[in-house]
Amino acid sequence: MRDYESIKVWKNRNVVNVLNDTTALNKFHDEVMLKVLEVAKKKLTQQPPCAFAWFITGSGGRFEQGVISDQDHGIVYEYSTIQNDEYFQALGEEVSFGLDAVGYPFCTGKIMSSNSLWRKSFENWEQQLIDWMESGSWEVIRYLQIFYDARVLEGNVNFINKLKNTIYNYQLQHPELLRRLVENIKHVKNVITPMGRIIVEQHGIYQGCINIKYAAFLPYVNSIRLLSIEEGIYETSTIDRIRKLQEKRKYEELLHNGECHFEKLLNYRLSIDNIQEYDNTHYLNIKKLSKDERRELKNIIKNGKRLHDLVIEMTLEKKGV
Repeated sequence: MRDYESIKVWKNRNVVNVLNDTTALNKFHDEVMLKVLEVAKKKLTQQPPCAFAWFITGSGGRFEQGVISDQDHGIVYEYSTIQNDEYFQALGEEVSFGLDAVGYPFCTGKIMSSNSLWRKSFENWEQQLIDWMESGSWEVIRYLQIFYDARVLEGNVNFINKLKNTIYNYQLQHPELLRRLVENIKHVKNVITPMGRIIVEQHGIYQGCINIKYAAFLPYVNSIRLLSIEEGIYETSTIDRIRKLQEKRKYEELLHNGECHFEKLLNYRLSIDNIQEYDNTHYLNIKKLSKDERRELKNIIKNGKRLHDLVIEMTLEKKGV
């Protein structure tokens, strides 16, 4: 495709074909974003001067995007020179502009290739990860987890795997990193009352809804990511991570229904209708669910909270942190 407008038209025409299948929807998002990257590269008129990897992260990296998604992406390139730095700065800025033009809003947290924090040579990325781990502030520990969800869309996958290996090896030598990761994820929004009722939004445009991102998804996503960092698992989707973890006998009982519950959560999010903007993808109207669906959702949320608490407890106990 020649320009961003033609990609946007194609995207809007074809997205209706994948609205009922999370896997198909995420493959579609990948295809759209790769089309944007190709147009961005052509606009620069020169070929990339060295090997690189363009990655997406967040829900895109985990292959868990909804119908509407914002941008979360970065670049790792082979080595730093003035020419390379200038080229990938231009590419990062152009691809961020292009993604916004076709319908992926700019990330409010600036997790984009246009931001030098998320666009570096391999060596500088490696040093930045070490700096983040040694600093241990709440913000950079959050960045570390975001990076661990990175999935390469184009380029050298080994760059990302080697960088994730840096994180894995560091935590083996410095178990206090796991304590800081726990501190970053330990708070979970409780939406189930002691009497078993689901707490919904009481006012505003989301009245009668729950935010399933914070109430349901994050307990699964964060706890499974924590285990993956501990075990050196580099897969990015929560379901793939669960499958890899279940290959280890010690996690079989803990995760025996995790994959099933998470797949159902993805399907519940697909059921959200009238989505006009990114925030809408997180709010599920409980009144539109049947009695059995409400019971099932409540069970999934409870089990996610239980899994989250057990993983944190296990991590702190076995590492003595």
